[in-house]
Amino acid sequence: MKITIVTPARPGSQHGNRHTAARWATLLRGLGHRVRVMLAWDGEPADLMIALHARRSHDSVSRFAAAHPGRPLVLVLTGTDLYRDIRFDAGARDSLRLAARLVVLQEQGLAELGVEIRRKTRVIYQSARAARRPRRLKRCFEIMVSGHLREEKDPFRCAMAAAHLPPESRIRIAHIGAAMSEEMAEEARSWSAREPRYAWLGGLPHGKALRLLARSRLMVISSRMEGGANVISEALAAGIPVIASRIPGNIGMLGRRYAGYYPVGDERALARLLVRAEHDRAFYRRLVSQCRSRRARVTPHSEQAALKALLAELPGIRPGR
Repeated sequence: MKITIVTPARPGSQHGNRHTAARWATLLRGLGHRVRVMLAWDGEPADLMIALHARRSHDSVSRFAAAHPGRPLVLVLTGTDLYRDIRFDAGARDSLRLAARLVVLQEQGLAELGVEIRRKTRVIYQSARAARRPRRLKRCFEIMVSGHLREEKDPFRCAMAAAHLPPESRIRIAHIGAAMSEEMAEEARSWSAREPRYAWLGGLPHGKALRLLARSRLMVISSRMEGGANVISEALAAGIPVIASRIPGNIGMLGRRYAGYYPVGDERALARLLVRAEHDRAFYRRLVSQCRSRRARVTPHSEQAALKALLAELPGIRPGR
């Protein structure tokens, strides 16, 4: 088929939506389809549109649906879609109506949707390839925070937790992520200057970020809102255990019984978990084991198979096309 993928994230950006669009394009091409990725639909006919972000891609969704009413449209729901926009934004809600199928990126996303919408929704976990693990640093217990500096990510919670670590702790925190505003950049520089255990590394090329993640002992994701974080998939693929804020998007990735959750916004509870992971070997091994049990969900083969199954059930698509 000829497939158009629309994402509001610009080429070359490190936003998760761009990574998802680029990865899906590669997986779909591997299934024999012709795929274009663009910011907004340019009017060129396609057999299928896949749109990321219900609100920000609504214009492309509505124009494609009007121009090609018999052709299917798949909508991928992001974190801001699921946990904010579809409640209040008319365009986002209209995108839900127009889509033949919706995709959520973790199992808890289904709970945010009404019964009728849920029937046409499928869960597809984002995949990641395992990076070769560099030699770990011996001088410290290195923890990685991977996420852009924006309000939804609660980006400085781990820096705040560092202030509550005991003096004998060997924990050092490296934060990878671009600042979405100069104010956020200034705050990150301020934290780096006054907290010796915390260093903001800024936005890095994806390959280098993966190597640093694979070198670390632990990854922290402190978000207030997530649709299904690809950085968790990357940690699972690399065999790196995760400490996560207890939000639906993280629970949908790691499971209800995962041992590494802390209450959102509670840096003291986060600090206690970090110290426990550093010193309690049984607890650390439990996190590793629980993450290993989820790894099969995030392989490229699993994601490609899920995409193939999704296309096979789309109305208006003939088997074998």
